[in-house]
Amino acid sequence: MQHLQWFPGHMTKAVRMMEDNLKAVDGVMLVLDARAPRASLNVKLEKMFANKKVLYVLNKCDLIDKNDAIRTVKEFIEDGRETVAVSAMDKKAVDLLYSRIFSMLKDKLERNKLKGVFKPIRIMVAGIPNTGKSTIINALCGGKKTVTGNKAGITKGKQWVRLRELELLDTPGTMPPAFEDQTLAKHLAYIGSMNDANIDFNDLAYELIAELKEKYPDELKAKYSIDNLDVSTLDIFNAICVRRGFLMRGNEYDYDRCSVAVIDDFRKGRIGKIILD
Repeated sequence: MQHLQWFPGHMTKAVRMMEDNLKAVDGVMLVLDARAPRASLNVKLEKMFANKKVLYVLNKCDLIDKNDAIRTVKEFIEDGRETVAVSAMDKKAVDLLYSRIFSMLKDKLERNKLKGVFKPIRIMVAGIPNTGKSTIINALCGGKKTVTGNKAGITKGKQWVRLRELELLDTPGTMPPAFEDQTLAKHLAYIGSMNDANIDFNDLAYELIAELKEKYPDELKAKYSIDNLDVSTLDIFNAICVRRGFLMRGNEYDYDRCSVAVIDDFRKGRIGKIILD
C-alpha cells in the first residue's frame, strides 16, 4: 500500500484563517465521521481550540450500528470531549445540535443577559474534509446556504452563515500535516476524506477487503455472496470481480472497475453498518 499523505497548500491558509478568527467565535463545532471517529481527529486543530468550548459531532451515525455510536460517544466523553452523535440528514439532528450548543455556552449566554446584551452565538465549524460540515450547517439553516459535495476539499475559504440565534463560520476541511499512523490514514481514504485522484484505488480496495474480512466477515459475505472467506484477500477480490461481472476479455479480472465499486459500496453504506476504529 502506498504511503498516504494529503496536505495541499490551501489547507495551510485555512489553518491560519482559523487561528485569525478564533477570537471572533464563542465556541467550536468539530465534525467527525462516525465511521472513523479517531482517524477524523485532527490533533493540530484540537490544540488550536484548547481554550474554546468544543462540541464534538459524530456525523453520519446512521452509517454505523447504534450500539457503536453509543459506545464511541461514551468513550469520547470519558476522554473529556463533549460529544454528540447525529445524522445531518435526520431532522432530529437540528434540535439536538441547537440544544447542545446553547447548553455548552450557557454561562456565556447568562453573562450576556445580565449585561443586557443580546447577540447571536458565534460558532466555528471545523474538521477534516468530507465529514459533512456544510451539510450540518445547511440543516441548521433549514436550507442550502453553503457549497457541499462528495469530494474532499470542496470548501476552500471561510463562509459566514448568519441565523437569528447563531452565526456559523464554515471552514475548509483541514487534514493533519502528517500521518504517523497509516492505519488511520487508510481509514480516511476509505471514507473519502483524501483526494481520490492521489490514491491507488486497487491498493485501497484490497486493504478495505482485508479489513472487512477481519472485522466484518458476515457483512462482506452477504454483500458479495461469498461462501468462504478462509482464503487469501486476493482470492476474495477475484471472487467479487466474478460476482459483479467485472471481467475483461479472456476472463481477466477488471480490478479497476471492481475497486471503484467496492469503495463506493462502503462509502454509501451498502456493505453494512461499519465502524473502522
